[in-house]
This record gives sequence, structure tokens and C-alpha cells, in this order.
Amino acid sequence: MSGDPAASAPASAASASGHPAVSASASGDPAVSAPASGDAASGHPAVSGPASGAPAGSVPASGVPAGEGGEARGTDTPGPPVGAECVDVPGAAAPGEAHGPGGGQPRPLHDPDPYSTPPYGEPGPWAPAPPVQHPAATPAHGMASVAPPAVTAAAPPLPARTAHPDATDTPPAGPWGRYDPWAAAATAAPLQQAGPEVADGKVRRGRTRRVLVTGALLLALVSGGIGGIVGAYLERNGGVGTVELPQAGKETSGPDPGSVAGIAAQALPSVVTLHVSGAGKAGTGTGFVLDGRGHILTNNHVVEPAGDDGEITVTFHSGDTAQATVVGRDSGYDLAVVKVKGVRGLAPLPLGNSDNVRVGDPVVAIGAPFDLAGTVTSGIISARERPITAGGEKGDGSDVSYVDALQTDAPINPGNSGGPLLDAKARVIGINSAIRSADGGADLDGGRAGSIGLGFAIPINQGKRVAEELINTGSASHPVIGITLDMDYGGDGARVAAEGSDGGPPVSAGGPGDRAGIEAGDVITEVDGRRVHSGEELIVKTRAQRPGDRLELTLERDGKERTVSLVLGSSDGG
Repeated sequence: MSGDPAASAPASAASASGHPAVSASASGDPAVSAPASGDAASGHPAVSGPASGAPAGSVPASGVPAGEGGEARGTDTPGPPVGAECVDVPGAAAPGEAHGPGGGQPRPLHDPDPYSTPPYGEPGPWAPAPPVQHPAATPAHGMASVAPPAVTAAAPPLPARTAHPDATDTPPAGPWGRYDPWAAAATAAPLQQAGPEVADGKVRRGRTRRVLVTGALLLALVSGGIGGIVGAYLERNGGVGTVELPQAGKETSGPDPGSVAGIAAQALPSVVTLHVSGAGKAGTGTGFVLDGRGHILTNNHVVEPAGDDGEITVTFHSGDTAQATVVGRDSGYDLAVVKVKGVRGLAPLPLGNSDNVRVGDPVVAIGAPFDLAGTVTSGIISARERPITAGGEKGDGSDVSYVDALQTDAPINPGNSGGPLLDAKARVIGINSAIRSADGGADLDGGRAGSIGLGFAIPINQGKRVAEELINTGSASHPVIGITLDMDYGGDGARVAAEGSDGGPPVSAGGPGDRAGIEAGDVITEVDGRRVHSGEELIVKTRAQRPGDRLELTLERDGKERTVSLVLGSSDGG
């Protein structure tokens, strides 16, 4: 045969003398083995030579007892050189020939292995030697195959093997048919991972996606940190560059006439500040222009310090000043009129109607509180027909003022006295006169504690009548009933005193009360259907009328109630 590594030449010899039969491998391939079987009749053991692990030029044989008391012996047989042809040993049994006594087929020691499991020990007497196979060209389970090393001419000759009669050139089927336990160590390939390739396309795409997501997260974190730092810097330092503040453009149109600004713009040119001094006293107050002839209306307690020879200086909103003289004043109404001369272009304030005022109407007060000229405040009408009395510093009651006032929460302070209280159309509806101070007293510009939201103004209807009388006659008339009241009475209503203030009768003879049938001790409880709780309230209600007006009075006498009607009389004011 030729030197093909996959070929083997079986040979057997029968010897009568008991020598073992020797079969030599015809090939020098280290992966080729040839089993040998001995003659069954001679009782000698079969000798087989391993393909690897034996010294060059000799094949060690191992014997397995095959007869009675047979003892194994080994014989070294020189092997043929590499590439030598197969030599049949004379006397060897042909393949398939019967062995053993009687010439019949011997029974194997074990059943055939259906899984082609290679034996790991020595083969039995009749068991076939494992076939020698090289690794297949196609790797098992995806493992890379490594070609066996080429045999060169310089390679040493390998020992010949005894061919087993049953050996064939075709390897048995199955995965173990390609197994070669005696393969040279040099032919072993490095271990590699079995199974599919790890870094396939899907895994690579997943890995790329994870890298991209991680990079995006890192970029977002870095960008957020940088943005936060920049934002904090801009917030603390107001940005970069030159600071330019936004500002509204100049408005050419004026304010809304109904707004506080519009009302103030219309009224301020007609409001003046009065500085009064004389008789060791001085004071500051407010007034407003009544007409183009220079008449100015203010409070009596504002000009009172000037007396008969004092000095009154009027300062207009434009800053111009002028000297003024008293035209007339009345302490009962707390009103006075002064006049300036040599001043032209005066703009009088329009007068409203205090009877049209309703609680909650918006109002604007203008004055010079604490000598702060041109001060504007706003509020609402808090109440109407609020009876108040003020003054009384002289002790004889001649300076007491009785006012059926308008109450407002517009801030009024000392210096506002005499100033106008304006409605939403910039019309005068009252003259600011008194405030309720923190100590509980009602003072005519005397409450030094300042405003607590309780200010009082004389209704303009009453102020107009008094101002006209003061300008035309120099004095004002007071409507009267012609009775004397008991101001110490503590019950509900106004009681007629037992005697007059000068010791005369409490009801003036021939006066309005006398003609209506009013008697001493009568208690007046209502005026024109409105309840009266004290003597001051009855005076206030009477002063709010004009002389000649008719009143309906309800009174109690001896536990019985009756109603009387009378026409108010007149008396000169002081």
C-alpha cells in the first residue's frame, strides 16, 4: 500500500510453535494502529502495537490470556520504514475467518456498543481495536479545526502495528468515530468557546445603543450643569453687558377725568394754603376759591387766630402768594370767608349737591396736612348726617360748632381743615372740618394724633348758604325753635329745660316753639320722622335747615306721645 495516513494493512500469522502473530503498520503515520490477533489453537496471545508512545523501530506487544493458563508475552518487532508497503505475514488468518476451537465464530465478550463509545482500556481478546481517525475537516459544534502537521522526510519512522483482522479503512459512524486518543500533542488546537459567535450583529447593535445612550446622558448632565452655572451667574449679576432699564414712553394725553389723578388735576389750581398769625397764635389751614372776585371759603377755626388785626397769607398752587382779609365768619357753623385782592385768573371750584351723596361714593380730599401743601388723599363716604359738635374751648359754648356732617375715611389731618371734599366729577360736596382723634375726642383741626380714618366734612349745601350770607351781610343767620334745652339730660331724646339760660322761661314767648304748644319738660324724640337721642342732635338737625323751613316734631308729655309742626325762626350768628 501507499503512505496514506488513513490506510492500514492487517496481517496475521499462525504458528505451531506458539509464537505470536505480528502485524506491522504499512504507514508511518503516528495516528495509525493495527491490531493483531493470535492463533486460537496455539493458545498464544495476540500482540498489538500502539501507534504512539513506543520507541522508534520497535513495537511493544501486550498479550491477553486466551487459553488455559496462558501467559502474556511481548515481542519487539522492528517496524517498516515510513512509506513501506504492507506485508502479509504467512499463516495469518484472513479477515472474517473463523477463530478459536472448532472453527466457529467466537462470541464477543460484550454486546456491540450502539453509541460507538471508544474503549479507554486495553481491547479484549476478540474486541476490535479502536479505529484511528483524524479530525474532520468540518469542525464539530462550530469549533475551528486544525490540520494535522505534515510529515516530512526527516521525521523518524514510527513503529508498525499489527493489523486486526476486523480493521477496515472506513471509520465507524458517529461523533466518536473521529476521536483519536493517541493523537500527537502537537496536533491539539487551542481551546475555543463553543456555540454561536458572541459579538454578532445584534449584540454589537445593542452595545452601540448602550454606548450612545450613556453618551447622551453624560452630555445632558454636563449641559445641565453648565446651564445651571450660567443661569445662576446671570441671576446674581443681572446678565452681561450694559444695563438698560425698560421705561414707558411719555404720554401726551391727560389722566382720566374720573380718576383720582384727573380729579386732582382739575381741583389743585383752585385750592390754596392759608398761613395765619396774630395775638400770639399761628396756624395753617386750607381753603378753596369760590369765585373770580377773590372770595375763599375756609373754616372759622383756621382764621380765628388772626383776630381783628392778624395777618393771613394765601399761597396758591402755582406758588404765588397774596394777603387776605376776613369777610365774615361764624363759629356756630365753623365757616369763614376771606378775600384776596390784586389777583387775577382765579379758577373757582364747582359746587356739588350734598343731598345727592350716597354712602360708598368715592371722594377725594385736598389740603395741607402739617403744612404739606397740595396733599391729595382719597376714600369713600362712610356715613351721612352724622351729628358732631366741636370746639367749646371758651367754656361758655360760644365757640361750639354743631355740624350735621358727612363722614369719610379719606385721610384728613391737621392742616386739611377748610379744604374741599370732592366727588368723582371734581365738584365740592363738603368742607373738611374735623377728625376723630385717637383719644376719643372730636377736634376741629386739633387732633394732633393724626387720621384714624374718621373724618368729617360740613355738607356743601349748608356751607353755600352760610358763605353767601357771610359775603353779602358779613354774618350768618341760625334757624331756631325758641326753646332752651337741658343739656344734662341723660335719657333718650332732647328734653326742654325747666327754665331759660338767663333765668327766664325755657320757651320763648311768641317764638316758634311757643306757637306750636311746646312746654317745659317735654321730651322731643323725632325730627321729621328721624330719631333724636340728645339735645346736641336736635341742635344739629335744626342748624341743618334754613330759617323759615317747616319741621315736624314728635314729643312725649306725661307718658303720651304727640306731634307738633312749626316754622323755624332766625337769629344772628356770633
